[in-house]
Amino acid sequence: MSQRTPPFAMLLAMAMASPLALNIFAPVMPSLVDHFGTTPFTIQLGFTLYLLSLAFGQLISGPLADRYGRKPVLLWGFALHIVGCLLGALAIEVWQLLLGRVLQALGGCTGMLLARSILLDQHDRDKAAGLLGYITLGIAAAQALAPALGGYLNLATGWQSVFWLSLAMGSTVWLAAIIWLPETAQPDDQREPLAALFRRYPQVLRNRQYLCFSLSSTLIAACFFAFITSAPFVADQWLGGNSADYGNWFMLVAAGFFLGSMTAGRISAAQGVGRMMVLGHSLSMLAAIGMLASFHWQGVSWLGLFGSMALFTFGRGLSQPAAQSAAISATPGAVATASGLLGFIQLLVGSIIAQLTPRFIEVDVQLLPVTLLVASGLALVVYRMGKL
Repeated sequence: MSQRTPPFAMLLAMAMASPLALNIFAPVMPSLVDHFGTTPFTIQLGFTLYLLSLAFGQLISGPLADRYGRKPVLLWGFALHIVGCLLGALAIEVWQLLLGRVLQALGGCTGMLLARSILLDQHDRDKAAGLLGYITLGIAAAQALAPALGGYLNLATGWQSVFWLSLAMGSTVWLAAIIWLPETAQPDDQREPLAALFRRYPQVLRNRQYLCFSLSSTLIAACFFAFITSAPFVADQWLGGNSADYGNWFMLVAAGFFLGSMTAGRISAAQGVGRMMVLGHSLSMLAAIGMLASFHWQGVSWLGLFGSMALFTFGRGLSQPAAQSAAISATPGAVATASGLLGFIQLLVGSIIAQLTPRFIEVDVQLLPVTLLVASGLALVVYRMGKL
């Protein structure tokens, strides 16, 4: 195990690559429906399958990283991510597009997982929570830029360009990791059967604090996924906007996440994870109430949709680093496994809600803020059940 501290910029880039690939896809979904002559439900699978693949990828990558070390798992993962980007960019049938999205996610998940794990390898819980706030800040920046870039690239050069941009990002991370990323963990004895490592998952799930904090974080994250799959179609069908309009307004949402994450990075160590989770979840609930009231009294508007979600994601930026740090640090001795399981829970639940919520809004667009309100309220309740 290397005693060197890995460059923080390296960890940021690792964590940002997959969110970039995930979110850059959203604004081009209506265009892909027309290009491939298919249904919105099929194209939404490109987002949902990405989330599912991230979920299962992290579930597998966690034990592999605990056994073989962080660096080799990251390098193999990003090689797979690069292949997925190429397949998506060159797709001529919709199944090839969807397969490319799956491979992108299976590989890119290693960056998200291992950025958290490496920080927790080298720092205590409260210090790691502050640094995770800055990691989340980088993710917020990727989320801010990706939809805007995707929207403009789609209009200027076509949907394939969003895959080429992801390819450039993934290749940069892969090469940088070869040069600058040290190994930060002592790998397990490789003579131990791999199946034995997966038996850690039931042990982690029996930890009440881990389960409650993970579910609390998951419910808030799932709301974001529900929004990002629904909002492009709300913008297209209810507001008459195009992919660039969506990207421009989405920057307001990402700015909320950015500011929340930046605030978390500054104050988490002093305030502690408990206060940060309560404050963040409460603000997210308030935002959901505001969106519902706006839709009910004024109808769907750009500001009512994206302004309310900006406050929601500000709350998420405050709460998510604290919830992740509290959950993972509750399971000493299996940090990467616990981190991978957390990612799996978040993304599995998020993918289900992301695929269902667009169906809900076909019935009534007000079901979008209702979904956000119910989930954020439950997140606060679950936190109370497992608080320290």
